[in-house]
Amino acid sequence: MKKLTNKEKEIMDLYWQHGAMFVRELQEHYAEPRPHFNTLSTIVRILEREGYLAHKQFGNSYQYYPLVSEKEYGRSSIAGVIKNYFNDSYLSAVSSFVKEEKISVDELKELIDQIESSK
Repeated sequence: MKKLTNKEKEIMDLYWQHGAMFVRELQEHYAEPRPHFNTLSTIVRILEREGYLAHKQFGNSYQYYPLVSEKEYGRSSIAGVIKNYFNDSYLSAVSSFVKEEKISVDELKELIDQIESSK
């Protein structure tokens, strides 16, 4: 799954929050000045081509809905970071967090306890 651009993520956030929408409805969720309809429509079609959205046809209009959940996207983003920056090693990623004091040893022990109790 490719990483979303800022605009794509913004649109997906709206679909994740509000569910299925026509592009006109999507546009209404923006504050003034709203993005142009054609701009949103183009990005929505890109998201559909990339597999993030699908549509149902109503006459000559399309109502788009998310195919990928926000949780699925988040997991794939984390996996991508670990693959690209930590040589696909989750251990290296966690070690880096400990070294940079982003996670304490006590928190790491708590995490290990949670993992062991869920087995």
